[in-house]
Amino acid sequence: MLPEPSRRQTILRLALPIIAGMLSQSLINLIDSAMVGSLGEVPLAGVGVGGYAMFMVTALVFGLSSGVQAQTARRHGEEAWERRAVPLNAGLLIALATSLPITLLCLWQAPRLLALINQDPAVNAVAVEYFRWRVVSLVAVAMIFCFRGYWNGIQQTGIYLRIILAMHAINVAASLALIFGHLGLPAMGPAGAGAGTTLSLFAGLAIWALISVRHARGSGFLGERPGQSILATTLRLATPHSFQQLWFAAGYAVLFWILGQIDTRSVAVGHVLVNLSLLLILPGVGLGMAAMSLVGQALGRNARRDAHRWGWEVVHLAWLCLAALALPMALFPELVLGLFLHDPALIEMGRLPLQLTALMIVLDAAALVLAQALLGAGANRTVMSTTLGLQWLLFLPLAWWVGVGLEQGLLGIWWVQLAYRCLNSAWFAVIWQRRRWQSLQI
Repeated sequence: MLPEPSRRQTILRLALPIIAGMLSQSLINLIDSAMVGSLGEVPLAGVGVGGYAMFMVTALVFGLSSGVQAQTARRHGEEAWERRAVPLNAGLLIALATSLPITLLCLWQAPRLLALINQDPAVNAVAVEYFRWRVVSLVAVAMIFCFRGYWNGIQQTGIYLRIILAMHAINVAASLALIFGHLGLPAMGPAGAGAGTTLSLFAGLAIWALISVRHARGSGFLGERPGQSILATTLRLATPHSFQQLWFAAGYAVLFWILGQIDTRSVAVGHVLVNLSLLLILPGVGLGMAAMSLVGQALGRNARRDAHRWGWEVVHLAWLCLAALALPMALFPELVLGLFLHDPALIEMGRLPLQLTALMIVLDAAALVLAQALLGAGANRTVMSTTLGLQWLLFLPLAWWVGVGLEQGLLGIWWVQLAYRCLNSAWFAVIWQRRRWQSLQI
């Protein structure tokens, strides 16, 4: 059952800017690939490998966003207006303290790190150069996560969309100029894409900081030094989420390794299927981030029943949204696959797995939303243990056994993944219904 119109409008007002920002990020990644792709397959592969390495490193600070957002939403619900930005101050300190040593380590060990992902010397040379430019921006990325968490926590999600669009414009202009040497700048090739992205991230950080100085000083931004308890709480909330993101991303690397044990065709089709699913679940993730704020604020008002209700109402909207996105994949799988694959044999191979992917996306709605809602309640360890436990102890071993051991191939792995997604959503639904998260203090 859909929520009442007023509550539905509240959810969509929070979620739509987040969703639009996430989709625009996916689009800009495609644009970056298109720009570098004109230089040849080796530069494109190198940027892909370097980008994946940066994704893994970014996961180390990803939890700062939810850690700041959960505390900010709780203070907002408590109407502690003058202390809403104190978790932001804590997050920024932690971001600086953690990202700088990680950056230095990655700059030093970049060749060894990239060699773990790719062994081709030509591709690795491009990847190292690109990655080194990108990893310089880690401090900006970590701090942007903190600012995003604060502004989402007080339901000002539109700011996130406007800033990320400005960052994308800077990224495209700077990358074009640096890759190809326009405007008198040196032609840096693939490394120019990394330098352009880093420039846009520091520009975005400057915009976030200026807006926060103008509008968040009354909430304690840069005005109150966070105590040890707030620093400890922020770390307690951020660490499990960062750990979860890191190993969740590593799980996909293992999945592609398993597909590689079958044959190259399975890797090619699996790559398309995974990227489609990761793109199309973004609305569910955006709705979940809205649920994080709504649940946190309701708990701050001590409105526990309302917090529980928000979770399910957002799930209902997510089901509807993801079903609409999944429908074309279910009804016209050959047409969708034909956009990415041009071999009829590969399209036929991916037809049924794509239809299973469409079903997975809908079934994943409860897990996507309720996991984020639990982060808003402070149940970060529960989310981490559930997500990683089911992925690493159930899905990946079964995927190898069915796909490789029983020789069921790609289709067998996708049937296992369908069962795993069902269990994942059911597990999160049970956790949500038990309501133990309602008594957590943050």
